Amino acid sequence: MSEKRMLIIDDELLRKIDANRGELNRAEFINLLIDNQLGDKGDGAAVSEQYMTREEFQEFSLGMKDLLRRFLDFFISYGLELGSEPKDSTFAELVQKLQSLSASSGKPKLSK
Repeated sequence: MSEKRMLIIDDELLRKIDANRGELNRAEFINLLIDNQLGDKGDGAAVSEQYMTREEFQEFSLGMKDLLRRFLDFFISYGLELGSEPKDSTFAELVQKLQSLSASSGKPKLSK
């Protein structure tokens, strides 16, 4: 069993710890912060590799929007080649979503 010591910290710092620790207890959270800050290659390195940077997330988000736009484009093109244009509002909603995705990704809008 490891030896335990007491650490006295400011009340405001304790509130910050409690607000950000999630489901970790205080000791685990402080240990994680220290490991990450010191660059310890123990458990802290594995946790920090779980997260992505803002740039990676933005790249992923743009990639997913492009994939969805291509899927909708294929779906609409395939549907148009099979027969007449559907009369319900579902088709119009899909076209509108495709156009909004095209506009948000900087690509030209598609026409019906």
